[in-house]
Amino acid sequence: MQIEMHDIYKSFGANKVLEGVNFSLLPGEVHALMGENGAGKSTLMNILTGLHQKDKGKIIIDGKETLFQNPKEAEQAGIAFIHQELNIWPEMTVLENLFIGREITRPFGVLKTKEMKALAKGVFDRLNISLPFDRLAGACSVGEQQMIEIAKALLTDAEVMIMDEPTAALTDREIQSLFSVIESLKKNHVSIVYISHRMDEIFQISDRITVMRDGKTVDTKRTKDTGYQEVVKKMVGRDLEEQFPQRTARQGNTILEVRHFSSRQKFKDIHFSVRSGEILGVAGLMGAGRTEIMRALFGIDPYDAGEIFIEGKKVRIKNPSDAVQKGIAFITENRKDEGLILDFTIRDNIALSNLESFAPNGVIKAADEKSFVDMMIQRLQIKTSSSETVAGDLSGGNQQKVVLAKWVGTAPKVLILDEPTRGIDVGAKREIYYLMNELTERGMAIIMISSELPEILGMSDRVLVIHEGEIAGELDKAEATQENIMFLATGGKKHGTSN
Repeated sequence: MQIEMHDIYKSFGANKVLEGVNFSLLPGEVHALMGENGAGKSTLMNILTGLHQKDKGKIIIDGKETLFQNPKEAEQAGIAFIHQELNIWPEMTVLENLFIGREITRPFGVLKTKEMKALAKGVFDRLNISLPFDRLAGACSVGEQQMIEIAKALLTDAEVMIMDEPTAALTDREIQSLFSVIESLKKNHVSIVYISHRMDEIFQISDRITVMRDGKTVDTKRTKDTGYQEVVKKMVGRDLEEQFPQRTARQGNTILEVRHFSSRQKFKDIHFSVRSGEILGVAGLMGAGRTEIMRALFGIDPYDAGEIFIEGKKVRIKNPSDAVQKGIAFITENRKDEGLILDFTIRDNIALSNLESFAPNGVIKAADEKSFVDMMIQRLQIKTSSSETVAGDLSGGNQQKVVLAKWVGTAPKVLILDEPTRGIDVGAKREIYYLMNELTERGMAIIMISSELPEILGMSDRVLVIHEGEIAGELDKAEATQENIMFLATGGKKHGTSN
């Protein structure tokens, strides 16, 4: 299938999102679509697949002008879209999610479950994943849910696949399995639009790169004819300085200490501490228990044993309200379901965690609220025309910034960040890294969970490595290398580590 999009315009009210964008896709190619969050990449693909209607321009598919009225029409024509924000039904099983809307049935609607499982197993084998078909999708990790979405698209036998940040939550093994599938699809003349902020992936698998900036097409080049610096400059409109800021924060007293922290079947005998002005990186493979430890620490999930100390005082945290009152904030990796109220405005989302500041007597002081929200929008450079914009209308990266603004505004003693730059472009990542640096310079302690080793190495003062729910080792700045982290993350033990 060959696709050409000519001079595409789209506005949402007064907000101009696309202004004369051009994009083409050849049969059997991987075409990377790149740009900062808010550049218009996802909107362009939503127009192609009929989720949004263009204001002006032409879409030509195999020489014929085409306009899909909805995503179902696009899917029936052979175009599948794997969205960045997962479209998973948590109360349904893995198998039900794979075939939702496309169930295979006998007369009178009886499901051909055996046939559906056989087809699903074939796709799972190609992706090198193993998931019970009867498991509830809501019980799967974010990475596993991402693989379900990819498998769902493969089951459609599409001629075109649009992948929006497909590897953001995947392990290295899952990523390599996906890349093998992509190579196989190319050989069968399936075309792929690949949206990602991971430069190494783009240069590894793409044939061409189109860069967008501020709703316009900047350039299209063959991947082999360009390089990292050129692409970044076109994305942000300037040369990007050092990605990771120099760590200048002075470390003070211990703010948080955890001893013998355990939760049945999730993690065991966890012990660590973090000091004011410090960034403690938490590394490990997907499913190692990193997120589970922090969820229990914040009071989202229960724990069976262990002690928590804030500034040397033993505390009991039974729920997130307790954690917030004790000075702990937690930004989860699942911003869509746990970090934001998508139907609320930016103002409402940011203000929610700070209501006591604006309503000391139960009445919100609108002027104080507006001043604070506007300051946070400016400080985190959230791209929006107004604080009254609905959070669900923002790009993924700007949604992440709203979550950050919400919690940073509470001025916590300890800030836990779970995959803080997942799905965020290179320019926005740098802004968040500098914000983290600024916060630690003010004395905040930060715990950062990340699957991106460059991020762990670039931002952490110490690194705690988790393997199968236990601490495999702790590395100081000098010891923290990619090789040492992976050695511990895959089951190796640091000399002197007791558990």
